[in-house]
Amino acid sequence: MTRAVEAVLRGEKRAALVSVSFVGRDRMRMLNRRWKKRDQPTDVLAFALTGPHGARTGDIYICPWVATREARARGLPLRQELKRLVIHGVLHVLGYDHPAGPRRTISPMWRRQERYLRGTR
Repeated sequence: MTRAVEAVLRGEKRAALVSVSFVGRDRMRMLNRRWKKRDQPTDVLAFALTGPHGARTGDIYICPWVATREARARGLPLRQELKRLVIHGVLHVLGYDHPAGPRRTISPMWRRQERYLRGTR
């Protein structure tokens, strides 16, 4: 997963201090409820911060419980789905965003994410 973070930062020619935490279903539900007002666990949450002197930092939370279900539903290996979520989180930390709903998978951010995922296999 570290290589996935580094690949995105290198590819975007950006520097950032990023932490990635894997959390359980209940913790992710609590985080999602508190910060996104959605009372359910989600696959990934990313929080971008600007530190001293404009340094970019971010915290990424990933829920393997949700990721496992999504990987099964898509017929993908769990490791691939977890990498996708790490890359997705890093892109959010760097300021990228996507629309909600089904249009997110055709957004420029999603295409960028999938390009990085292909490059980290």
